[in-house]
Amino acid sequence: MQIFFVTPEAVPCSRAGGLGDVLYHLPRALYKMGHQVTVLVPKHRMAEEFQLIELDSLRREIDLSISRRSAQFYRLTLPEAHDVILVGCDDFFDRPGIYGNEFGDYDDNSERFIFFSKAAFTAISDLIAPSSDPVLVHSHDWPTGLVPMYFKVYGSKTPVGTVFTYHNLANQGTFPYFDFTMTGLDWSHFTLQGLEFHGQVNLTKAGLLGANIISTVSHRYARETLGPELGRGLEGVIKERRPNLRSVIHGVDYKLWDPAHDRYLVAPFDPEDLSGKSACRDCLTTLFGLENDDRPIVAVVSRFLARKGLDLITRAMPKLLELPLKLIFMGTGEDYFLSVLRETASNNPGQVGLKLSYDPALTHQILGGADILLVPSRFEPCGLEQLYALKYGTVPVVRATGGLDDTVLDELAMSSRGTGFKFIDYTPEALIEALSTAIEHFRDPQSWRELMLRCMSEDYSWERAASAYVEIYQQAYTLATTPAPINNPASGRRVL
Repeated sequence: MQIFFVTPEAVPCSRAGGLGDVLYHLPRALYKMGHQVTVLVPKHRMAEEFQLIELDSLRREIDLSISRRSAQFYRLTLPEAHDVILVGCDDFFDRPGIYGNEFGDYDDNSERFIFFSKAAFTAISDLIAPSSDPVLVHSHDWPTGLVPMYFKVYGSKTPVGTVFTYHNLANQGTFPYFDFTMTGLDWSHFTLQGLEFHGQVNLTKAGLLGANIISTVSHRYARETLGPELGRGLEGVIKERRPNLRSVIHGVDYKLWDPAHDRYLVAPFDPEDLSGKSACRDCLTTLFGLENDDRPIVAVVSRFLARKGLDLITRAMPKLLELPLKLIFMGTGEDYFLSVLRETASNNPGQVGLKLSYDPALTHQILGGADILLVPSRFEPCGLEQLYALKYGTVPVVRATGGLDDTVLDELAMSSRGTGFKFIDYTPEALIEALSTAIEHFRDPQSWRELMLRCMSEDYSWERAASAYVEIYQQAYTLATTPAPINNPASGRRVL
């Protein structure tokens, strides 16, 4: 299968968040399965450190209605991995950030990513290798939503199946209606049944309507986006496409996240020998200045934002501190939460530790040494921290939403077959009750050990996720190559 990914960010060329990681690991896993894989991504400033080969044959002018811009294309070949094609236009992408800077989103994001989508669409036909293998284009999030729509409207010389994945509907790429002219689509597409969204143009909606198959990053989030709270105005479109809606949970690179071979840990450990976990716990106690006793260490590794549950944690803090536990926090975020956490750590030395930064090495050390990972998100499309924690025998306590609900099996509901503890209501009381239950189990060493071993046996490898995507790609290609039924006005029946 020839697979083309179109994405606004992809490691190692660019990264703003988890999407960039996904667009490294998923293509790599598919490449190892024998597929021909190419990732198309903007040539952001951070890609300049790589040695790129310019592809003059792909250079073209992109018409944006209000202007014409030249698109340059560059190839980056990763060792023993997929190809990366970077789409260059310095006016749009030679900037410090991918989507914006410290003052917010860039004002011309619609123009930037419409340009990128057009350039990617026009280049893919030239990049398709002569072969009988199925061709699949997989686009990610609003900056690439136009790509499947272009294939639907304009077609291609070679049959192409299209998949559009929405990772988080909190960001939809909604812009003023006059930006629609830059898409090049006929105004007949700017309707309620098309790209129009409350008088504006919505690029996520383009992807949802244009792709053969739409997908998201957990089964629970797929269901949640069928409702108004997390569908955020697009729930009607997703309901309409529900027969073609799929979901695949993200994977984990177990070469990086494996306590038996983790170079950041003071001592390795695995299910056969957990003794290294105690050494990692002692190290973590020292790093965060905690009292060295047998109370469980509860860790929060997160962006300190309300949607990540920090408002819930701060409201529950007085009761949290009354529990027999030690708390550590690592991350960055909103000033209000930073201030509350600073004050809490200052007033509770030995019980609360705080690092206001994101440190990848320290993340490994926290997951290696903590007993419990707390993830109380208001919503969480997938989430990765709980997947990492499982491998390290650090038991997750999570709110039952999105991927958190899918990937953590509740110990109480599963009758000693669970992998963590969950709560439903977004209240301090529910959080405290779940954490108290976890601490109760922690006091029984044998029961806790068995729970840790169940956690560590869970498999969320990228190979598993890639296999699920291959099935989706096959379905998308079948839809793209099957004549669509048409409506016969005379009979009122759908006929081929």
